[in-house]
Amino acid sequence: MAEIAVDVVLLPSEEMADKAVAANKELLKQYAHKIILDKENCLPHISLAMGCIDERNTADIEKILQAAAERSSLGQLNAIGIHTETNSAGEKVSVFQIEKTEALQSLHEEVMQKLASYLSYDVRADMLLSSPQTDESTLAWIKNYPKKSSFEKFSPHITIGYGEINNFSFPIKFAVSKLALCHLGNHCTCRKILASAEMKSRT
Repeated sequence: MAEIAVDVVLLPSEEMADKAVAANKELLKQYAHKIILDKENCLPHISLAMGCIDERNTADIEKILQAAAERSSLGQLNAIGIHTETNSAGEKVSVFQIEKTEALQSLHEEVMQKLASYLSYDVRADMLLSSPQTDESTLAWIKNYPKKSSFEKFSPHITIGYGEINNFSFPIKFAVSKLALCHLGNHCTCRKILASAEMKSRT
């Protein structure tokens, strides 16, 4: 049995992904090699549920995501600003903060509830993808996701990298393209799409 660390995420439209990658490039001038976003191997994303799964359950999880995507009335989302906080290692991490709509909160809750029997939280470094070195703050984030980041504590965001940046104008309105199950890498990056469902664009 291969257990892996995963994130169920919303993938933003190409245009919004480009904005996140551009912001990340600016941040890399402050902290090289921490989080290097791109649209192939380190995807900008909004996390909805995190934890560890048995890889053999991927097909079942994909069906759950397809049903959730079908039902969702998400529509367009708004990035409303940049929020910078300090992680458990004392490093500053910046995110695009996403306005929490009722439809977004309800999609998060549905995914958490429907996947509850598949997710566990006893995460180990070898469950992450291609991480010769894994930061303790990464493992802590995954382990504490249900307690610190879900339901009433759900705070939708797109992580853009380490450091501080503020040369963007808000709000930024954008659509999402997919609801996806991704294999996590160090810094809770989305390294590889394991399963996905198209999100219907509703205005």
